[in-house]
This record gives sequence, structure tokens and C-alpha cells, in this order.
Amino acid sequence: MLDDKYNDIINLPHHVSKKHPHMTLEERSAQFGSFAALNGYEEEIEETGRQTTLKKEINEEQKNLLDNTLEKIRKNILSRPKISCTYFIPDLNKEGGKYIKIEGNVIKIDEYNKTLIIEQNVNIPVTDIIEIDMIK
Repeated sequence: MLDDKYNDIINLPHHVSKKHPHMTLEERSAQFGSFAALNGYEEEIEETGRQTTLKKEINEEQKNLLDNTLEKIRKNILSRPKISCTYFIPDLNKEGGKYIKIEGNVIKIDEYNKTLIIEQNVNIPVTDIIEIDMIK
């Protein structure tokens, strides 16, 4: 039997080194930390679990409302109209992103890049806007 193989040592007292001090459980386990087989695994699990939102498609009616509001902003650009705007920011690491709502004064509409520029140099792509209102 397998147990018979160790009968001569099974009941001996635990060896205590005279050369090395006794290590705590934490100290003993720390020796093996550098051998973690799955480096970056925890970070990958967190990234996978992080929630994103898919970009919503707007219908023609919503598009017309946005276009009308943008035109009003364009006509009043010299007075730096104050707006409330909800827009989509794509996630850099995975599909989807998140929606941000911001208030601020429009300083420019960049026709070439199709962006709305709000004070503090916040650039909002017009195609990512789902709601915009002028605040009086």
C-alpha cells in the first residue's frame, strides 16, 4: 500500500531550521507571487465586465430638430449661445461608449470638421449629438 511507504517518517516531529527563521503564512505565500501564471488576468476581467452603451440611431424627426437647433445656434454664434447637449463618446477599448450631457457656451461651429466647439475647447462631433437645446 502507498501509506506503508512513509511509515518510517510519518510520525516524526516537524523540522525547525536552526539557520532560517520561521516564516509567516503571508511571507511564505509571497514567494510565489512572481510566478503568477496569468499576469494581467485581473485587469482583463475588469475590462470585460466594464459596461458600455451602444450608440443610438436617431430618426428623421429628431435629425430635423437637431438641424433646426444647430441653425439657430449658427445664427446667434456671435453672442456665444448657451446650450445643453447630450452626445455620444465612443469607447477606445471596446464596442460602444457612453453618453455625456454638457452645458456651455458655443464659441464656434467648425463646418469643415463638423464639430461644435464649446468653451474650454470641448469639441463635439455633430454626428454624435442626440439632443441639443439652447438655454436662455
